[in-house]
This record gives sequence, structure tokens and C-alpha cells, in this order.
Amino acid sequence: MSVVSTGAELPGDPIDNATLERLCGPLPDDVLAGIEVQRRHWIVDPETGAHRTGTAEMATAAARQALQRAGMAASEVELLVTSTASPDYPLPVVGTYVQQHLGLERCAVVEVRAGCVGAVQAMDYARRLLADGTYRTALVIGAESISPLLADVYLGGDPMAVRMRDRLTVYTFGDGAGAAVLRAGEEAPDSSPPASVFATQCLGGTRKPGMLVVGGGTDAPLAAQQQRRRLMDIRLDITGTAAFGPKVFVSGLKDMLDRSGLALEDIDACVLPEGNAEYFSREFEEAGLSAQDHATLQKSIVENLADVGATGSAAVPLALDAGWTSGRITPGDTVLLLAIEASRYLYAGLTLTWEAPTPARA
Repeated sequence: MSVVSTGAELPGDPIDNATLERLCGPLPDDVLAGIEVQRRHWIVDPETGAHRTGTAEMATAAARQALQRAGMAASEVELLVTSTASPDYPLPVVGTYVQQHLGLERCAVVEVRAGCVGAVQAMDYARRLLADGTYRTALVIGAESISPLLADVYLGGDPMAVRMRDRLTVYTFGDGAGAAVLRAGEEAPDSSPPASVFATQCLGGTRKPGMLVVGGGTDAPLAAQQQRRRLMDIRLDITGTAAFGPKVFVSGLKDMLDRSGLALEDIDACVLPEGNAEYFSREFEEAGLSAQDHATLQKSIVENLADVGATGSAAVPLALDAGWTSGRITPGDTVLLLAIEASRYLYAGLTLTWEAPTPARA
């Protein structure tokens, strides 16, 4: 399996921290430095909350860019795998709307409902169906629209009345979509780099969620949900994720190294949703990653958190696209995609040998 190309879509103009400070109040300097997000993109107008695009439209735009870079027509796509936790509708799934927008009358469509780990899981699912000959060409997309929940926190109110934990959520998240075109390839000889290896686990089966999106589900009667302070809400366990998140990351990293037979020194690009964030990388040594290994890992990290924020299912494909188009990821590189997700403390990892030549700059 080869990744032929990638694509990305970020809605609207970037929203800087000064804009959010005016709308929902400031964060302490140390907290703002800790999350490291300097700008993000939203599908909503931050001033009014009006929607300017949606999850399926962003996914389609990212897909079109990936197909254009691959020099492929949409009609060549046989398998479409999408991941999102914020679909336009509960049903039909986002992937079917992408199919519609691309003009595909018939196409295999599968959707993963997840956050950060979803795109990695989706890519592995597609990889397996390409490897066994079921399909030859696949399009994998991760897309997320979180801003409608964020704007609702502050619209129509006094910015200084917004609770600090809600401000942290508003500053942290962004919207976007990333896509990748995958093609089945010839079986590699024994002397070639190791084949792709995948691993995923949920480590939070006995823990309360690190992140919970409440509303719009079946946890309570609709009439009861409508009586809540907000119809939908994001709830973060900030203390829990800071303490347990590094353990999940280190567990995922060790699992991937064990399964692939790779050493940290062998990884040319480790693509993460938020690899350099201070709140994410603290306490790694306590979690089992030595200071030396941490330093080695830092040399290979590819991420773009400062520019896009935490974008859920879109995070890894957006970082992958940024790494490839900037020339950070080049042919022959051993690439590790590794995502962790706070919702129930999951990780998903996939190794790749990169083949796509760096695209020409626009």
C-alpha cells in the first residue's frame, strides 16, 4: 500500500488568541503557553456563530485537493473511509455526502466514529482492504467541526463571565479536514523496509472519560436534554488527561516499536496530533519514556498544533499533509502515525514507508 497524496482544508481565516480574548476572556499566560495553540480555523463566524461551511463540505474539499495532487479523477476511488465525531447528521454518514459531492454514483463507504485516533484507524482499515485485493484505490478522510459547541460558550454573554475551564476549551480546539489517497502496491521483497504495522488499544475501560461530548445522544429523553444549560457541551477532565495522557502515549509508542521491530532512531517522521504541547509532553519519564528517548523522539516529531489547534479526527491527516507539502516527509522515510484520544484514553498507530515525491509549491 502506498500513500499517493494528501490534501487539507481549513475553513475561513485563522482566528488568533487576541480575538478569543476579546470574545470570551483571557487565559493565564502560563496556561496559554502550555496549550501552545496560536491560531485555529472554525466553520462558524466567531463573532456571530453563523455557519459558513460544514463537516462534509470540508471533507470534500480536502478529498478534491488530494485527488488533484495525485492526478486522479474521483471516478477512480473505489473505497471511501471517513472518520469524524461531528457529522452533519447522525445519518446518513459524512462519507456518503462526500461521495455525492464527488459525483460518485457507486462507491464503498465506511465511517469510523472517533476523535484523534479515528483517521489512523480508518487508514489501516483501508490499507487492509487494499492489501487483500478487495479494492485498488481508497480515499481516507478525517474531518471535524467543533466550533459550533465552542461559540455557544460565550455568544450573547459577558466575556469575563465565561468560566476558566470553558475558556480553555474554546482556545484549544479548531476545525478542519485532511485526506489521503491510498493505492494498492506490489508485495515488498524481504530486504525492503518492514511492512505497515498497526496497533490500537483503549486504556480507559475502568476510568471516567477524559473528554465527554454531551447532548444529541440517547443518554436522556430529548425533553430532559433541552433543559440543560447548553444543548450540547464538551467536558474535559483537565487533571485526568494531564496525568494519564502521557501514559497512554508511551504505551502506544512502545506497542508500535515492539510490533514493528523499529527503534526510535529508525523513525524519520513521527506524526502526532499535538506532539509538542507542554501539557502533552510533561511527565513522560514517569510514564516510562527516558529523557534520552524523549530527546530522540523530539527530532522526528511532525505536528502543527500551533497553527490549527486540536482538531480531532482531522489532526493526524492535517499534520501529515503539512509534513509532506513542506518537505519534512520525503520518499524513503519511515513514518509513524501515532494518535492518542482523551475521550476514553485510546491510542492508534500505523507505520508507513513514504513513497510520494514532495509536491511542487503552489
